[in-house]
Amino acid sequence: MARKGRKGSNRAGRARQLIATYRMTRQMDPRIGLLMAAAGLGVFAVVLALGFLFGHPVYFGFLALMLGTFAALLVFSRRAERAAYSQVEGQVGAAAAVLNTLRRGWTVTPAVAVTKNQDAVHRAVGRPGVVLIAEGAASRVGNLLAAEKRRTARFVGDAPVYDVIVGNDDGQVPLRKLNRHVMKLPRNLKPGQVTELNNRLRALGSTNIPMPKGPLPKNVRLPRGKMR
Repeated sequence: MARKGRKGSNRAGRARQLIATYRMTRQMDPRIGLLMAAAGLGVFAVVLALGFLFGHPVYFGFLALMLGTFAALLVFSRRAERAAYSQVEGQVGAAAAVLNTLRRGWTVTPAVAVTKNQDAVHRAVGRPGVVLIAEGAASRVGNLLAAEKRRTARFVGDAPVYDVIVGNDDGQVPLRKLNRHVMKLPRNLKPGQVTELNNRLRALGSTNIPMPKGPLPKNVRLPRGKMR
Protein backbone atom coordinates (compact mmCIF):
# COMPACT_ATOMS: atom_id res chain seq x y z
CA MET A 1 0.00 0.00 0.00
CA ALA A 2 2.81 2.38 0.90
CA ARG A 3 4.52 1.66 -2.42
CA LYS A 4 1.30 2.39 -4.34
CA GLY A 5 0.95 5.61 -2.39
CA ARG A 6 4.47 6.68 -3.34
CA LYS A 7 3.81 5.89 -7.01
CA GLY A 8 0.62 7.92 -6.92
CA SER A 9 2.43 10.79 -5.25
CA ASN A 10 5.21 10.66 -7.88
CA ARG A 11 2.67 10.75 -10.70
CA ALA A 12 0.90 13.69 -9.12
CA GLY A 13 4.23 15.47 -8.68
CA ARG A 14 5.16 14.93 -12.32
CA ALA A 15 1.74 16.14 -13.43
CA ARG A 16 2.14 19.34 -11.37
CA GLN A 17 5.61 19.88 -12.88
CA LEU A 18 4.26 19.48 -16.41
CA ILE A 19 1.43 21.91 -15.71
CA ALA A 20 3.84 24.44 -14.21
CA THR A 21 6.20 24.04 -17.18
CA TYR A 22 3.31 24.50 -19.62
CA ARG A 23 2.16 27.67 -17.87
CA MET A 24 5.68 29.08 -17.85
CA THR A 25 6.09 28.23 -21.54
CA ARG A 26 2.74 29.81 -22.45
CA GLN A 27 3.79 33.07 -20.78
CA MET A 28 6.91 33.22 -22.95
CA ASP A 29 5.35 31.57 -26.02
CA PRO A 30 1.56 32.19 -26.24
CA ARG A 31 1.27 30.03 -29.37
CA ILE A 32 2.44 26.86 -27.65
CA GLY A 33 -1.08 25.38 -27.46
CA LEU A 34 -1.79 26.01 -31.14
CA LEU A 35 1.57 24.61 -32.19
CA MET A 36 1.08 21.46 -30.16
CA ALA A 37 -2.42 20.98 -31.55
CA ALA A 38 -1.25 21.57 -35.12
CA ALA A 39 1.59 19.07 -34.79
CA GLY A 40 -0.53 16.43 -33.07
CA LEU A 41 -3.56 16.71 -35.33
CA GLY A 42 -1.43 17.00 -38.46
CA VAL A 43 0.42 13.76 -37.75
CA PHE A 44 -2.81 12.06 -36.67
CA ALA A 45 -4.57 13.05 -39.92
CA VAL A 46 -1.72 11.92 -42.16
CA VAL A 47 -1.33 8.51 -40.49
CA LEU A 48 -5.09 7.93 -40.38
CA ALA A 49 -5.34 8.80 -44.07
CA LEU A 50 -2.69 6.18 -44.77
CA GLY A 51 -4.80 3.72 -42.79
CA PHE A 52 -7.79 4.24 -45.06
CA LEU A 53 -5.51 4.08 -48.09
CA PHE A 54 -4.13 0.68 -47.08
CA GLY A 55 -7.44 -0.63 -45.79
CA HIS A 56 -6.54 -0.77 -42.06
CA PRO A 57 -8.16 2.33 -40.52
CA VAL A 58 -8.51 0.87 -37.01
CA TYR A 59 -4.89 -0.27 -36.70
CA PHE A 60 -3.59 2.95 -38.22
CA GLY A 61 -5.99 4.91 -36.04
CA PHE A 62 -4.29 3.66 -32.86
CA LEU A 63 -0.90 4.30 -34.46
CA ALA A 64 -2.00 7.79 -35.48
CA LEU A 65 -3.09 8.57 -31.92
CA MET A 66 0.27 7.51 -30.48
CA LEU A 67 2.33 9.32 -33.12
CA GLY A 68 0.17 12.44 -32.88
CA THR A 69 0.62 12.53 -29.11
CA PHE A 70 4.36 12.06 -29.51
CA ALA A 71 4.54 14.91 -32.04
CA ALA A 72 2.65 17.26 -29.71
CA LEU A 73 4.91 16.38 -26.77
CA LEU A 74 8.02 16.84 -28.92
CA VAL A 75 6.90 20.35 -29.85
CA PHE A 76 6.14 21.06 -26.20
CA SER A 77 9.57 19.81 -25.09
CA ARG A 78 11.48 21.95 -27.56
CA ARG A 79 9.42 25.11 -27.03
CA ALA A 80 9.55 24.70 -23.24
CA GLU A 81 13.32 24.35 -23.32
CA ARG A 82 13.63 27.47 -25.47
CA ALA A 83 11.28 29.42 -23.21
CA ALA A 84 13.14 28.37 -20.07
CA TYR A 85 16.47 29.52 -21.44
CA SER A 86 14.94 32.78 -22.64
CA GLN A 87 13.59 33.44 -19.17
CA VAL A 88 16.96 33.19 -17.42
CA GLU A 89 19.17 34.57 -20.20
CA GLY A 90 20.82 37.81 -19.17
CA GLN A 91 20.27 37.25 -15.44
CA VAL A 92 23.24 37.13 -13.09
CA GLY A 93 24.28 33.50 -12.54
CA ALA A 94 22.32 32.14 -15.52
CA ALA A 95 25.26 30.13 -16.84
CA ALA A 96 25.90 28.57 -13.42
CA ALA A 97 22.25 27.60 -13.11
CA VAL A 98 22.27 25.97 -16.55
CA LEU A 99 25.52 24.13 -15.78
CA ASN A 100 23.77 22.64 -12.75
CA THR A 101 21.76 20.48 -15.18
CA LEU A 102 24.88 18.69 -16.46
CA ARG A 103 24.89 14.92 -16.26
CA ARG A 104 26.58 12.95 -13.51
CA GLY A 105 30.32 13.08 -13.37
CA TRP A 106 30.51 16.88 -13.30
CA THR A 107 31.17 19.13 -10.32
CA VAL A 108 30.11 22.73 -10.84
CA THR A 109 31.41 25.55 -8.66
CA PRO A 110 29.71 28.87 -9.42
CA ALA A 111 31.46 32.23 -9.29
CA VAL A 112 35.05 31.19 -8.69
CA ALA A 113 35.81 34.74 -9.84
CA VAL A 114 33.45 37.71 -9.86
CA THR A 115 33.72 41.48 -10.26
CA LYS A 116 31.76 44.39 -8.83
CA ASN A 117 29.98 44.59 -12.20
CA GLN A 118 28.77 41.01 -11.61
CA ASP A 119 30.82 39.53 -14.42
CA ALA A 120 31.62 36.01 -13.29
CA VAL A 121 33.61 32.90 -14.08
CA HIS A 122 32.20 29.49 -13.12
CA ARG A 123 34.13 26.23 -12.97
CA ALA A 124 33.02 22.78 -14.14
CA VAL A 125 35.23 19.74 -13.54
CA GLY A 126 34.68 16.47 -15.36
CA ARG A 127 36.29 13.91 -17.64
CA PRO A 128 37.51 16.57 -20.11
CA GLY A 129 39.35 18.38 -17.30
CA VAL A 130 38.56 21.88 -16.04
CA VAL A 131 36.15 24.09 -17.95
CA LEU A 132 36.00 27.77 -17.01
CA ILE A 133 32.82 29.47 -18.14
CA ALA A 134 32.59 33.25 -18.16
CA GLU A 135 29.45 35.37 -18.39
CA GLY A 136 29.19 39.13 -18.49
CA ALA A 137 30.06 42.05 -20.75
CA ALA A 138 32.29 40.90 -23.61
CA SER A 139 34.53 43.96 -23.22
CA ARG A 140 35.37 43.06 -19.61
CA VAL A 141 35.01 39.34 -19.07
CA GLY A 142 37.97 38.27 -21.23
CA ASN A 143 40.55 39.61 -18.78
CA LEU A 144 38.71 38.05 -15.83
CA LEU A 145 38.65 34.68 -17.57
CA ALA A 146 42.34 34.85 -18.49
CA ALA A 147 43.32 35.68 -14.89
CA GLU A 148 41.26 32.79 -13.52
CA LYS A 149 42.75 30.42 -16.08
CA ARG A 150 46.28 31.34 -14.94
CA ARG A 151 45.28 30.89 -11.30
CA THR A 152 43.66 27.51 -11.97
CA ALA A 153 46.61 26.24 -13.99
CA ARG A 154 48.81 26.38 -10.89
CA PHE A 155 46.67 23.71 -9.18
CA VAL A 156 45.78 21.25 -11.94
CA GLY A 157 49.13 19.95 -13.19
CA ASP A 158 48.79 18.46 -16.67
CA ALA A 159 44.96 18.43 -16.67
CA PRO A 160 43.50 20.38 -19.60
CA VAL A 161 41.86 23.73 -18.85
CA TYR A 162 39.22 24.91 -21.33
CA ASP A 163 37.62 28.34 -21.38
CA VAL A 164 34.21 29.39 -22.66
CA ILE A 165 32.52 32.78 -22.87
CA VAL A 166 28.71 32.64 -22.83
CA GLY A 167 27.05 34.97 -25.29
CA ASN A 168 25.72 35.37 -28.81
CA ASP A 169 28.72 37.04 -30.47
CA ASP A 170 31.29 35.37 -32.69
CA GLY A 171 33.49 32.94 -30.76
CA GLN A 172 31.01 32.75 -27.87
CA VAL A 173 28.64 29.94 -26.88
CA PRO A 174 24.91 30.73 -26.55
CA LEU A 175 23.40 29.88 -23.18
CA ARG A 176 21.04 27.28 -24.64
CA LYS A 177 24.00 25.44 -26.23
CA LEU A 178 26.33 25.67 -23.23
CA ASN A 179 25.81 22.20 -21.78
CA ARG A 180 25.95 20.60 -25.21
CA HIS A 181 29.26 22.35 -25.89
CA VAL A 182 30.73 21.23 -22.58
CA MET A 183 29.55 17.63 -23.02
CA LYS A 184 31.20 17.42 -26.45
CA LEU A 185 34.67 18.16 -25.09
CA PRO A 186 37.07 15.17 -25.30
CA ARG A 187 37.32 12.87 -22.29
CA ASN A 188 40.90 13.27 -21.21
CA LEU A 189 40.76 12.01 -17.61
CA LYS A 190 39.75 8.84 -15.80
CA PRO A 191 37.19 9.06 -12.95
CA GLY A 192 39.92 8.74 -10.31
CA GLN A 193 41.82 11.62 -11.87
CA VAL A 194 38.67 13.74 -11.81
CA THR A 195 38.30 13.10 -8.07
CA GLU A 196 41.93 14.06 -7.46
CA LEU A 197 41.47 17.19 -9.56
CA ASN A 198 38.43 18.22 -7.53
CA ASN A 199 40.39 17.76 -4.31
CA ARG A 200 43.13 20.05 -5.59
CA LEU A 201 40.68 22.75 -6.64
CA ARG A 202 38.54 22.67 -3.50
CA ALA A 203 40.86 25.14 -1.77
CA LEU A 204 40.13 27.78 -4.39
CA GLY A 205 36.54 28.13 -3.15
CA SER A 206 33.88 30.31 -4.72
CA THR A 207 32.05 33.60 -4.31
CA ASN A 208 28.32 33.78 -3.68
CA ILE A 209 26.24 35.44 -6.37
CA PRO A 210 22.46 35.42 -6.83
CA MET A 211 20.97 32.67 -8.96
CA PRO A 212 18.17 33.31 -11.49
CA LYS A 213 14.69 32.94 -10.04
CA GLY A 214 13.04 31.69 -13.20
CA PRO A 215 12.35 27.98 -13.75
CA LEU A 216 15.08 26.08 -15.58
CA PRO A 217 14.62 23.28 -18.09
CA LYS A 218 15.51 20.54 -15.63
CA ASN A 219 12.49 18.50 -16.73
CA VAL A 220 12.90 19.26 -20.42
CA ARG A 221 15.45 16.83 -21.87
CA LEU A 222 18.19 18.09 -19.54
CA PRO A 223 19.06 15.73 -16.68
CA ARG A 224 20.07 17.27 -13.38
CA GLY A 225 23.67 17.22 -12.27
CA LYS A 226 25.63 18.04 -9.17
CA MET A 227 26.52 21.44 -7.81
CA ARG A 228 28.98 22.00 -5.02
